[in-house]
Amino acid sequence: MYDELGRNIRYLRLSVTDRCNCRCLYCMPAHGISMLRHEDILSFEEMRAIVEASAQLGVRKVRLTGGEPLARRGIVDLVRMVSAVEGIEEVVMTTNATLLAPLAKDLKAAGLSRLNISLDTLDSELYTKLSRTGTLDDALAGIEAAREAGFIYTKFNTVLLGGLNESEIRPLAERAKSEPVDVRFIELMRMGECSKWPAERFISADCVLKVLPELEAAGSNGVTELFQAPGWRGRVGLIRPMTHTFCSSCDRIRVTADGMLKPCLHSAREIPLRGLVGDELVQVLRQGISQKPEGHIMSLSHASESLRAMNKIGG
Repeated sequence: MYDELGRNIRYLRLSVTDRCNCRCLYCMPAHGISMLRHEDILSFEEMRAIVEASAQLGVRKVRLTGGEPLARRGIVDLVRMVSAVEGIEEVVMTTNATLLAPLAKDLKAAGLSRLNISLDTLDSELYTKLSRTGTLDDALAGIEAAREAGFIYTKFNTVLLGGLNESEIRPLAERAKSEPVDVRFIELMRMGECSKWPAERFISADCVLKVLPELEAAGSNGVTELFQAPGWRGRVGLIRPMTHTFCSSCDRIRVTADGMLKPCLHSAREIPLRGLVGDELVQVLRQGISQKPEGHIMSLSHASESLRAMNKIGG
């Protein structure tokens, strides 16, 4: 379905839980957050109904997010349900991979197409500092299990944190030397937990090109600018929400774990979907898509207008 600005909306990001087993510095306070009650979170059947209605409107790709989606009990069953929806061509998941090792094969068998793995460092001490409760060993075990299960074209996401993980740019990027993966560096967004962080934490993704001068432009994929070095099997991506505007090419909508449609990540507008069924659900989704805003305002001096932090929306 096309919105009023002619953007073809084909991509649904569905948060399946607001819970996470990590407490990353830029995502949650150290003491955690106030969690939704179980009865306030969409059931699997409600999620499937939203995916079915979205598919009727032209959505072809679904990303399962959190929090940490693997923290949701029965997640393999949900993957199986969503991948079976007529019209859905790809089901992917964003995960920190620390819970992935025992589930990778079952997720693949259930129909999960691909993984995006959050990985902000390859230094074990820094990993613990940034995640507070996670370990690099668990994440690496999950990554290896995913490889053994047959997942390919994995995307690794690194949030750039000025003064914290700049030295990790080359080690992380070089995962793309020998594997057909994308290593993507994402500018830290001024929202949620880090909305009032000092300016020096927010660094331009241009720093990646300075650290890796061998990179050459290789096109784009959605909001990601792609680069490749001679002889590398994989690619490096830059996602620049703070320094570049890519709203004109946005093709996605988001649904939170408690059933609120967010036509735009950084808008305060949310549209309740819970309790709607059949044609009524389709029509509300249609209206939300058609009125997707032209863009958002976010900069070093202007925080996101979203009423929720990223962990309650889904990455």
